[in-house]
Parts: sequence; structure tokens; C-alpha cells
Amino acid sequence: MAVTGILGKKIGMTQVFDDKGEVHPITVLQAGPCVVTQLKTMAKDGYEAAQIGLVEFVKASKITKPQAGHLAKSEAPPVKEIREVGIELAAEGQDGVKAGDRVLVDIFADAKFVDVIGTSKGRGFAGVVRRHKFGGGPKSHGHMFQVQGSIGASSFPSRVFPGQRMPGHFGQDQVTVRNLRIRGIDLDENLLMVEGAVPGPRDGYVYITKAKAPPRERRGFAGSGTVDPLKASKKATAKRK
Repeated sequence: MAVTGILGKKIGMTQVFDDKGEVHPITVLQAGPCVVTQLKTMAKDGYEAAQIGLVEFVKASKITKPQAGHLAKSEAPPVKEIREVGIELAAEGQDGVKAGDRVLVDIFADAKFVDVIGTSKGRGFAGVVRRHKFGGGPKSHGHMFQVQGSIGASSFPSRVFPGQRMPGHFGQDQVTVRNLRIRGIDLDENLLMVEGAVPGPRDGYVYITKAKAPPRERRGFAGSGTVDPLKASKKATAKRK
């Protein structure tokens, strides 16, 4: 068995050029190293999963005694970020996952796309123009520009409907970005380069997992095994006749 995801940090954004000279914006992620702190089994817990922790410099005095006792069972170093990840069947000849194993970025060596979960930047209390992209009112003298206007009539409905877009707390939400293409892997430094933006600030924690529903490659990008949409449509039309 092998784990399907890894914890990491967002380093920042840059750009790379491919063989055709086209530029691609990428985000550099510090993917691991992680350690398996606990193994969930079907017999004991009712499901199979692995609990992993991100290995980084953390003083032993900064974690609680219950956390220290939990980590001591697997002889893991002090960690701050812990998350449960799924387990997939390992290839023939490979050992299963056990407590104390290290999880590195090489789990994505055969993957083309990943899903990234992060926490968006906190923007504090924001109005409707910034929070919901409202256009605002007239900007001439005597008008209030950045307000949402009327939120409910007096005769009907005599109340405010649930879900009404109003000013409030903006950001600091869990955001999932799916199907980010892997543009490079640095096995020595545990760096993963993905095309596109990742939610959160620099040094923000992210959870990276193999894409659950990767997109189908276009013709000419995935080799001879790719389905030609034109031929497929002609074949389907012939069957209908």
C-alpha cells in the first residue's frame, strides 16, 4: 500500500519555458518530507488511512504532552501539521505502509495532475464591492458608492432572504484547486512545481493529493492512445444509423 497525498508549504510563484518556447506560470511547493504518525486499520478503526505529519523544525516544548506521547508511539519527531490521507494498493513487490515511514515527493513521480487544498488569504471585514464584486452605485457627489443598496422590501417579503450577499468576513476559507499540471519535481529538495495558482500566502500549509478526476489529454499530447473526437463522433453517428 502507498499514501495518496502529502503535506507541504507554498514557496511562491515563478515561470518556466517549455521546449516550444512558451511560458507557463508555476507555483513552487515544498512537498514534505512527511512521516507516518499513525495507521488506521479496518479492524480497529473501521476504515483504512494513514495519519502523516509535516517534518519541520519544531521545538519539543512547543507541543503538548498528549501530542508528544502520540508521536512517541511511532518514534516520529515533533510536528505541528497533521492530516489523514488515503491509502492505495501498492504495486507487486512493495511493502505496505507502517508507522514511522517517510513520505516524500516521489509519490507523484508517475502522476501528471494533482489537486491542492489550501487556506485562502484572510482579508478581514470587507464590503460587497470587494467581497462579492458588486459594481457599486453612482460615483457623483451626494451618492454612496460602495454600498449594496436595498436588501428587502417592506411589503414583500418583509424580511431578508437567507444567503443575501452582504458585507462580512472575507477570505480564510478552505479552497480546493483541481487538476494542476505537474511541470517539474526536485527529488533532492522535495520541491513540486505545478502550473497555475495555489490558494494561500507564502509559507502557507497546503495538502497535495493525486488528481481524483484528471482531464483527458487532447490529441497530440498524450500519445497514440488518445481518442480522436472527430473519429469518435463519426463512429457514434454510424451506429445510430
